[in-house]
Amino acid sequence: MNTYISLLRGINVSGQKKINMADLKAHYESLGFTEVQTYIQSGNVLFNTTLKDEAAMAKKILNKIKKEYRFEVPILITSQKALKKVINKNPFLKNTNSEVDIKYLYVTFLAEPADQALIKALRSHQDPTDDFMLDKQTIYIHCPGGYGRTKLNNNFFERKLKVQCTTRNWKTVNKLMNLNGN
Repeated sequence: MNTYISLLRGINVSGQKKINMADLKAHYESLGFTEVQTYIQSGNVLFNTTLKDEAAMAKKILNKIKKEYRFEVPILITSQKALKKVINKNPFLKNTNSEVDIKYLYVTFLAEPADQALIKALRSHQDPTDDFMLDKQTIYIHCPGGYGRTKLNNNFFERKLKVQCTTRNWKTVNKLMNLNGN
């Protein structure tokens, strides 16, 4: 059995694409996933499965949501092992020369690796107050002014990298890692 986390983008935001978490949990269970747990109302779901194909899992979940709610949402799946690596690699926490307040740290998960030329072009968009660092399919973001004020949001990265993504704050990322006692 493997543990995965699905990150649904854009549900329960400003009254749009509403999904009750108890219903979402039941939908995952109806798809054969076990030990299903949701975390907050923004579409974070931890589950176990014998499946290993993350794209197939995402498609299965997407089809269920589409059937039940008649809308689509981007779904990114990551393994708990991969999430642990994301947590351990945060470059903003490795810099011992500066004090970084973790309430201003975010992680943007990319659905697939971005094109190297687009990544190179992205470097020219550094902001004087906000900063980001990209590692494979993960963008680490530090926005001292808050995520609501930064231009380094999902839409910015999707537009520049031409890849679907979703962002979670550092507290949520760590909570997802520790949901089942890890």
